[in-house]
Formats: sequence, structure tokens, C-alpha cells
Amino acid sequence: MITFKHVSKVYEDGTKAVHDVDLEIKDGEFFVFIGPSGCGKTTTLKLINRLHEVTDGDLYINDKRVIDHKVHELRWNIGYVLQQIALFPHMTIAENIAIVPELKSWKKDDIQKRVDELLELVGLEPHIYRNRKPSELSGGQQQRVGVARALAADPPIILMDEPFSALDPLSREQLQEDFLRLKEKIQKTIVFVTHDMSEALKLGDRICLMKDGEVVQVGTAEDFIKRPKNEFVKSFIGDQQTVLDLSLKEFVQKGSVHIPIETSEIMDANETIGDALEKLRHHEGVSIVENSIQIGVITRQSVVTFLYEQRKEGRVIAR
Repeated sequence: MITFKHVSKVYEDGTKAVHDVDLEIKDGEFFVFIGPSGCGKTTTLKLINRLHEVTDGDLYINDKRVIDHKVHELRWNIGYVLQQIALFPHMTIAENIAIVPELKSWKKDDIQKRVDELLELVGLEPHIYRNRKPSELSGGQQQRVGVARALAADPPIILMDEPFSALDPLSREQLQEDFLRLKEKIQKTIVFVTHDMSEALKLGDRICLMKDGEVVQVGTAEDFIKRPKNEFVKSFIGDQQTVLDLSLKEFVQKGSVHIPIETSEIMDANETIGDALEKLRHHEGVSIVENSIQIGVITRQSVVTFLYEQRKEGRVIAR
């Protein structure tokens, strides 16, 4: 879907923001760029919709170079959600969401239907919020409108640049939970930037950790937790005593998510969370059994969410 081939970005003053990025973001993937401030993650994101232009290398969307796209058409087909939502204050919520469909000359009735559909999708009742102005909404509600606006013309790609970082902790966590459910419904390729490793672990199918404009490691949450590439990766996610050695019995007792899915994969309750992560690389779910009795069913998401909660509460999760 999105392919970086030895991509670099150097600004006019000589600053090297991105150096030799070489990676592929898969169709339908939730891909997270993360790293410390100034690492190049936001610049890398903006190369996709040409808010910044590539200096060296090539960047492709569906085998066509980004530079060969007409820039306005490219951006119409890529949704974009910012930290500062940037809703037009003089427009209603419906008018804000309708901007790109109007630019693409959609019929009025189709636009109205799409606006209501999207408001429902992001958890805002159309008859209540359609005609309100942005100033009448909370920060979390405005961010939901920003997501709806990005989805309005049904683009295949959504770019999200630290969209939840300006929100209070409760609103942020609620939006993370809602977005986990939403991403299953919308089936888009989502490229997400954050500085928060906990958020990356919770949301990402794969994560790309950057430092000084370069890619340090790309992988799943499990890869980062169990197979950090170097000391920088370890320090970024916390390199101390782990909860990965917790038994699956203890994990279930602590209130792990019990998902009603059918699975033939079985693990003994005395095995560990670390063992389960390995198994869940290849299976949707695993049944936990003690003395031949099922005591729970776990999934990759339930395990990663648990690890996220441990990290958020100040416990560390990496070896």
C-alpha cells in the first residue's frame, strides 16, 4: 500500500530530518510511528501526503510514486487528523465534515447522508450535533468530528498526527478504546504518530521506532516487548523486571478479557504471558486450561491491553 524506498528529507538549512527510511505499510494495517521529540516521525508522516516533499529516494502508494500524483487529488484521497483539530469555527459540524465531499462534487443528499452516518460512527448523535458549532463541543467531541471529517470522502488511507495528545487523560483513554473498535469497522490503512509507547502498544498492528531521523526497529508490540533490538529500544519501553513471567492463571484471575471466540489452541494455566505472546503470533485466540477445565480465553489484544495497563500504572514490561 505505502512503500518507502530509501527515503530521506533534508531541509533547505541542511537539517537532516529523515534518513534512508526503507519500509512498507500494508493495506489495512494500523501502523504507528513513535520516537522522542525531533526524531522525524511527523516529517515521515507528512511525506505521504506531500506536506513535505521527499529529498532522496522514492515513496509509493499502490505502486505509483507520490510525486507523480496531483497534490490536491492526493490529499483529497488521504484523510488527515491533527493534534490541533483545526475545525472551521464559523461552520457547523455538518459543514466541517462535508468539506472534501463538496470539493469532489458529491450530490447534496449523498453528503447529508454521509455526514449523519459518520456522526453515528464516531458516537455523536446527528440530530444533536449536526448543527452545532465547534465551540459548543468538548475537546474529545471535537476530535471525534476531526476523525469523521477525515473519513468523509471514504479515503483508503488515514494519517493521524498525535491526535489524542492534547486531551485530558480520561478523554484520551476513552478515544483510544473507541478507536480500537472503530478501526475494525472502517477497514482503512491508518498511519498514526505518537510519542507515547503505551498508546503505540495498545493501538498498533506494527510499530516503527525512530531516532535521529532513522528507523531503529519495526515490529509488533510483541517484538518490542520480547525482542528489543538494542539498548535504545529497551530504554524506550522500560528495561527492568517484567510481568511477562506472570502465569496465565494469574493473568485470568486479574480480569483478562474473555473473548467468546472458538479456538482449538490450548495452553496450560501454569504457562506465562510471554509464552502466550509467542503462541498468539500465529493464532487468533488461546484457551487457558487448568486440570482439564477451561478457565478463560485470551487474544493478542487482551494480552497487549493488559501490558499497556501495567506500563501506564508505572510497571515495566520489557526484559
